[in-house]
Amino acid sequence: SSESAVVESQGLDRNILKNLEIAVAEGFVDKINDQYRFAHDRIQEAAYNTTPAHRRCIIHFKYGIELSSLLIGDEDVIASVLFTAVNQLNLGGPPAVQDVGHYITAARLNLRAGMKAMEMSDYETAYSYFDSGISFLRKKHWQEHYALSLE
Repeated sequence: SSESAVVESQGLDRNILKNLEIAVAEGFVDKINDQYRFAHDRIQEAAYNTTPAHRRCIIHFKYGIELSSLLIGDEDVIASVLFTAVNQLNLGGPPAVQDVGHYITAARLNLRAGMKAMEMSDYETAYSYFDSGISFLRKKHWQEHYALSLE
């Protein structure tokens, strides 16, 4: 079925899809054009708050890393995805990093987002990205990643 194709192409687990359909039937989630969204902001907030804060950070960070893999193609789409990915990484923060290489990835993506924000004359947001990027750099970053640290 076309739904199976969507599940396979988007990598959705069949159990997730089954649970989404139950949530739709219960009125917690709306399904519009094969997209799911919470029926009300309060439902989304309640669902979000059932996850412990430290786990939410890890989820945000992983989501940001996954989104960053989509940064190819149309420049307008790239900018939108870049900001969304970096915001997710920053919601997770350095404590959410589970792979040492992701510290540098997060720092580079924050630098890229900051430069993009500067191009858009949004200096406050640019500063925020640069500051967050620095927070992902580890000790000895000047020796190990001099060019990135300098930028």
